[in-house]
Amino acid sequence: MDQLPSLSALRAFEASARHLSMTLAAKELHVTPGAISLQVRDLETTLGVRLFERRARSLALTAEGADYFATLRTAFRLIREATTALTMRARDTVLTVTCTAGFATHWLVPRLLRFEQAHPDIDLRISASYRMMDFQRDGIDIAIRHGPGGYEGLASERLLDDQYVPVCTPDIAAALGPSPPADALAGLTLIHDVYRRDWQLWLEAAGATKVDATRGPIFTDGMGAYHAMKAGLGIALMRRSFIEQELVDGTLVAPFPIGFASTLAYHLVYPPAALERPAIAAFRAWLFSEVSRTTPPV
Repeated sequence: MDQLPSLSALRAFEASARHLSMTLAAKELHVTPGAISLQVRDLETTLGVRLFERRARSLALTAEGADYFATLRTAFRLIREATTALTMRARDTVLTVTCTAGFATHWLVPRLLRFEQAHPDIDLRISASYRMMDFQRDGIDIAIRHGPGGYEGLASERLLDDQYVPVCTPDIAAALGPSPPADALAGLTLIHDVYRRDWQLWLEAAGATKVDATRGPIFTDGMGAYHAMKAGLGIALMRRSFIEQELVDGTLVAPFPIGFASTLAYHLVYPPAALERPAIAAFRAWLFSEVSRTTPPV
């Protein structure tokens, strides 16, 4: 025979022979028992050999079927091993990270060139999302999550924990002048994200308790609040590490040096065995080295 039997027919026979059940083979291959039976009969017709003894409540291999199964079982095992080895080699150079869009935009992406220069062999892929992801189901290698820390069944390391400071455009900062926070903020729009209590905490820390912390627009995420502030709508609370370069460049201004630390922080989260992969270990080490480069709050 010059032409090989179809791969689907060979898989149907191998699974049926391994289970000695076409029903179980069908369940494994996600097809109907009828489809398995038809594929096996087509294979027997193609080969001109009977592979199974079909009995009322059981299935048995013929002598020819047993010999053929022994060879196919080895062949399929070799295919599986070769495929696993190939995909593992490819996967070890691909690193998928999930984090919020705000963290990706303000902190991670501006620093990625240094990672790429240090690790040109690692293909970093960023999944910017606010939803909680499943590492195995969603193909995630490592996550950066904002919260109190402590994730069941996962390793969790506190990564970034800095202060919130009020930030605005240079024009608004110039209009504020040297006034203390209580006077300067009295008539200025306060921009909020979903963590609206942050302004209350900052005003208390600044001694500006008479300023109404509840007024001003609310945005569903930090990106909306950031863009509103950049457009000159008012003043927003931002993590200093997120806008560090813009403060240096002068495109944004922190008119009041007072900051407060949130009880929440960014955590590096990963399955316990993840650091056995060199790419993940390298990314973790790079993240912490970047955190250490952050300019200390002034």
